Amino acid sequence: MPSRKFADGELVRGRWPGSSLYFEVEILSHDSSSQLYTVKYKDGTELELKESDIKPLTSFRQRKSGSTSSSPSRRRGSRSRSRSRSPGRLPKGSRRSASASHQASVKEMRKEVLEVKLTPLVLKPFGNSISRYNGEPEHLERNDIPLKSTQEKFHLPQESSYVSTQYSLRPRREEIKLTEIDSKEEKIVTKAPPLARTGEVTGTRTKDWEFGGAPGAFLIMLGLPPFLFLLLLMCQQREPSLLNFPPPLPALRDLWETRVFGVYLLWFLLQTLFHLLPVGKVVEGMPLADGRRLKYRLNGFCAFILTSAVVGASVFWGVELYYVYRHFLQFALAATVFSVALSVYLSVRARKAPREELSPASSGNAIYDFFIGRELNPRIGTFDLKYFCELRPGLIGWVVVNLVMLLAEMKLQNRATPSLAMILVNSFQLLYVVDALWNEEAVLTTMDIIHDGFGFMLAFGDLVWVPFVYSLQAFYLVGHPNEVSWPVASLIIALKLCGYVIFRCANSQKNAFRKNPTDPKLAHLKTIHTSTGKSLLVSGWWGFVRHPNYLGDLVMALAWSLPCGFNHILPYFYVIYFTLLLIHREARDEHQCRKKYGLAWEKYCRRVPYRIFPHIY
Repeated sequence: MPSRKFADGELVRGRWPGSSLYFEVEILSHDSSSQLYTVKYKDGTELELKESDIKPLTSFRQRKSGSTSSSPSRRRGSRSRSRSRSPGRLPKGSRRSASASHQASVKEMRKEVLEVKLTPLVLKPFGNSISRYNGEPEHLERNDIPLKSTQEKFHLPQESSYVSTQYSLRPRREEIKLTEIDSKEEKIVTKAPPLARTGEVTGTRTKDWEFGGAPGAFLIMLGLPPFLFLLLLMCQQREPSLLNFPPPLPALRDLWETRVFGVYLLWFLLQTLFHLLPVGKVVEGMPLADGRRLKYRLNGFCAFILTSAVVGASVFWGVELYYVYRHFLQFALAATVFSVALSVYLSVRARKAPREELSPASSGNAIYDFFIGRELNPRIGTFDLKYFCELRPGLIGWVVVNLVMLLAEMKLQNRATPSLAMILVNSFQLLYVVDALWNEEAVLTTMDIIHDGFGFMLAFGDLVWVPFVYSLQAFYLVGHPNEVSWPVASLIIALKLCGYVIFRCANSQKNAFRKNPTDPKLAHLKTIHTSTGKSLLVSGWWGFVRHPNYLGDLVMALAWSLPCGFNHILPYFYVIYFTLLLIHREARDEHQCRKKYGLAWEKYCRRVPYRIFPHIY
C-alpha cells in the first residue's frame, strides 16, 4: 500500500477537474483504500482528487499580485486582463522581442475588440416550464438561475438557458491574431462546467452510495414487491386490522395469469405507439457530461387524450373494465415481472455503454447499479426508455385504475352514481396527472432524469409503484365505502386547492425567474450569487421554505386521503410514505448542494432555515 504524500491540513495546489488549472486547496482527509484526497477550495467546494492532481506550493512560482483567482469557478468565469507569469515563461527582459509601440497597439486592439464584445446581449429563453408531477425533487435545480454578470459576457456556461449574440467590428484577421495572443498567455476553460464531467472527480461514486449501499439496495429489491402485495391484500379484507395481519396469502399460481400479462403488454405497447407519434414539440434536455443535449418529444398530454378516447370507446362497445378490478393482483404481478425483466435488460446493455453515458449515481458494484441504474439515458434509436416510463404507462395507468375502481364501486355497492368520496379522490388525482402531462418538460430537470440511472428503482417505481400504490385510496373505497357530507367535502376541496396553489405557484415563480431573470415582474425577488455562475432564489415562495413545492405536494396528498375517513390507516399510507420520501430526497439535495455551492449554500440556509414545513422542519 503506497504511503500518503500530503498531510491533513496541508495547503497545496489542486488541479480543477476537466482543466489544467491549479488552485490553492487544503487537504481535509485521505482515503487509504481508494488513494484519494478530499480537498477544500477557497470558495468552500470540496472534491476528491488523485495524488497526481496535487502539487506542493513550492512547485509553483509566485504569481503577480492580484492575478490569482481565489476559486476555480471565479477563475473560469471571467478572463482577467492581468497576466501572471507561468512557470515556463521567460523573464521580462528576455522576452521583449517587439517594440513598445507594437505592444501598445496590440493592447489597444485587444481593448477595442473587448469593448465591442461587451455590447448588450440578445437573450433567447430556452425551455418552457419547470414543475413537478409527483413530488420528486429537482437535482440541484430548485433555485439555480444563470447569472447575468460580467463573466457571462465573455462566454456562457453550456448549461445556461440563454444564447448570446455578439458583434465585432474588427477584421477577422485581427481577431485571429488576438486569439493566438490570448491562447499563449492564458488557458480558458470553455467546455461544460467541471462538476458536470463524468469520471473526472473519481471516487465520489463509491463515497456517495445511498439506500445503505449494495446491501440496502438488495434488501429493498427483495422487500418492495411482497410489501406491495400485502398492502393490496389488506385493502381487500373486510376488516383490515393489524390483528388480522398478515392477510390470507393466495397461492402463487392464483396470482399469475398469462392473459393478464398479455393485456399489460398490450397497454405498454399502446403507450409506446402514442409516444412515437410525430406530434408535439421537440425540446432539448439538460447538458450531458460531454456538452450534448438530447432531444425529447413532448406529447404526453396528447397521449392522455388518445388513451381517454380508447378507454371511452371500449366502455361504449361493452368492454368490461371490471375485469381489471377482479384481476388487480394479477396485473400487479404482471407489472412487477415486466419491470424486473426490463431492469435485467438495462443492466446487460449498460455493460457496453461508454463511460461518458453512465449515470453519476452509478458505482461499479453490480447489485447497487442494478438497483440505481448504470446507464443514464438508455435509448433504442431516439426512443428514450427512462423518459417514456417516467410519465406514460404508470402515470396514465394510474388514472385508468382509478376509473376502474369508480366503476367497480358502483357495481359492487349497487349505486347508480359514484360516492362523493370516490369522486373527490378521482378528481384530485386526475388534476394532478393532467398537470404533470401538461407541464411535461419539467421532468427533464429532475434528479430522476439528470442524475439517477435507469435501473430497478425507477423501473419498478414508474411501472408498478405509481399505478398500484398511488391508487390505494380508490382501491380501498371499493370495499370500504365512506359517506362524506358536503360541508366536509368543501373543506377537503379547499385543502386540496391550497396545496395545489402552493405547488403550482412555487414552480411557476421559479420557472419564470429561470427563463428571464430581468423580467420587471420579478424585480422584487432576492438572490444569493454562487461561485458556480448561478444564483439561489431566496425570496417569494422560495424564501418561505427551501422546498415549497414539496409542501404543496404533501398538502395535496393529505387531501387525497381524507375522503376515506378515519376507520383505518391504510388510506393514509401514501401520506406517510410520501413524507418519508420527500424528507429523504431533500437530504439528497442538501448534500449535493452543499458540495456544489459551498459557503453560498450555508448563507442560503441561514436565510431560509426551514426545509419543508415552516417552523417545524
